[in-house]
Amino acid sequence: MTPQITAAKPAVSAPLLEVRAVSKRFVIRPDLIERLAARLGASVRSHTVHALDSVSFSVAPGEVVGLVGESGCGKSTLGRIICGLNAPTEGGVLLRGVPVRTTPGQRPALQMVFQDPFASLNPRKRIGDALVEAPIAHGLIAARDGDDHAVHLLEQVGLDPSCVRRYPHQFSGGQRARIGIARALAVQPDFLVCDEAVAALDVSVQAQILNLFMELRQRLALTYLFISHDLGVVRHLSDRIVVMYLGRVVEVGATAELMEQPRHPYTRALLAEIPRLDRRRRDYMPIKGEIPSPLKPPSGCHFHPRCPNATPLCAVQAPELRETSPGQWSACHLND
Repeated sequence: MTPQITAAKPAVSAPLLEVRAVSKRFVIRPDLIERLAARLGASVRSHTVHALDSVSFSVAPGEVVGLVGESGCGKSTLGRIICGLNAPTEGGVLLRGVPVRTTPGQRPALQMVFQDPFASLNPRKRIGDALVEAPIAHGLIAARDGDDHAVHLLEQVGLDPSCVRRYPHQFSGGQRARIGIARALAVQPDFLVCDEAVAALDVSVQAQILNLFMELRQRLALTYLFISHDLGVVRHLSDRIVVMYLGRVVEVGATAELMEQPRHPYTRALLAEIPRLDRRRRDYMPIKGEIPSPLKPPSGCHFHPRCPNATPLCAVQAPELRETSPGQWSACHLND
């Protein structure tokens, strides 16, 4: 059964985005040295990285969905598949019922805000030119209107229009984050995938960027998938939260309910480590063990080697994602 993530509104609207049973596997083939070793009799074979395993959820128009989990759980891979930057091995992504494909020439209604905007900007190109390159290519504006459009985009994200002729290295980290957002907005998207968009920023700058996201959401009627490893950040922005572990969705729910009554042991472990003012003198208790390798994920429930409540059934049978309460879904045998 597929969990339906719907906006927290009196009337439930049709999904804007649907992720249907998306799986992604990367095959790592032997390199030149390994092929030479194979000719000499060494045992060499290809390896398969299981990045995503049948991930399904949907997002309603105007909703902000937080996607959280440890590094390596497949969050960024899923974000790139949603935007059409990577193709899924199985399953698909629908935007307003139409499959998302990497088709050139279409107005990209899905845009991505990358974790490191400096790495995604051409260091030899002025900011103004970088901002208008895509809308000119898609025919949204004429080349003669490029300067005015770049100024408008900078003003939208709270930057001085006089910066339009500067290069990326002339900006601070927070300013580059705003430029990354402006570039995503340049083609008038409906849906933004924000991949760890504030992870590399100072706490005070994080708050400014999060406030900017919320302001743009209201002003431009945007829908977000906000990817982060930090539940503390996501809870302030999201209407609903999707928790992933090693390529699988383990829990889905409205933010308030999931924060107050998590149903999955992994979600409870993540929430237990969020700093809180009402907690004093508390020993740090990390989740035991390390996240397993996606080259060889555990059988059954992927979390069972690290779960304090694991049973013999967890090691042999993967739990289904089931509705445990209205609007809240969990994949755990304990909920049965």
